Amino acid sequence: MSTIVFLHAHPDDEASQTSGTMARAVDEGHRVVLVVSTGGEHGTVPDDLAPGETLVDRRRRELETSARAIGLHRVEWLGYADSGMTGWEQNGAAGAFTAADLDEAAARFAAVLDEEDADVAVGYDWHGGYGHPDHVKVHHVLHRAAERAARRPRVLESTMNRDAMREMARQGAAAGRPDDWDPDRPMDDGNPMGTPQDEIHWQVDVRALIERKRAALAAHASQTSDVGMMLAMPPEVFTAVFGYEHFIEPGRPSGMVRGWPFAPR
Repeated sequence: MSTIVFLHAHPDDEASQTSGTMARAVDEGHRVVLVVSTGGEHGTVPDDLAPGETLVDRRRRELETSARAIGLHRVEWLGYADSGMTGWEQNGAAGAFTAADLDEAAARFAAVLDEEDADVAVGYDWHGGYGHPDHVKVHHVLHRAAERAARRPRVLESTMNRDAMREMARQGAAAGRPDDWDPDRPMDDGNPMGTPQDEIHWQVDVRALIERKRAALAAHASQTSDVGMMLAMPPEVFTAVFGYEHFIEPGRPSGMVRGWPFAPR
């Protein structure tokens, strides 16, 4: 069995992006570790914070609940602050993840890879899926840390299938559910969302684990704007949107495999 270490940008990213794959890996006997880069300081602030409780306090506890739902073996924090969206003044703030020295941030992540003797490290594609500065930083930290690790791990990049999202939008419109969703429009950094299917290497079917994924998302109850919108989807729509997770494997021959990247080789 393998040790797989996932690097995510903010609390709740693990739930929306890779929780199905994580849960399946746990169920199959792999050791699954989550490293979170920031405290999610720029998320939605709930109305029910207790006296002295901060948003970061709340989001850390929510992440613990999400980790239990998934079955994770370990959660670690890189210790950086949320950088906010592209162009925010917080991008360059002291302690912000996007402003962190790349080698320093990579050393923090590589330390976890070495402690775990990781077989696989998982982060994000080159533009972090939708251009958020912290997600883009995850991509660079992932690759630099993999280079620095004592035993270089196999690297996978979580992404979203732009072609599949476009088709879902088309089907929704044809079924009378039109909205303004367009995965081809410019996202936070000016690029479209996700990755074309012909640049993706793995499609993982997590429909059998969709309730675990929903539970992981529901753990992040304070984030009503994003998580609330996801959980408000009808069950069949939620499964269509979140029932598959996609990964790029740098260096692998082109062609998307509908299968399991952690099968014995």
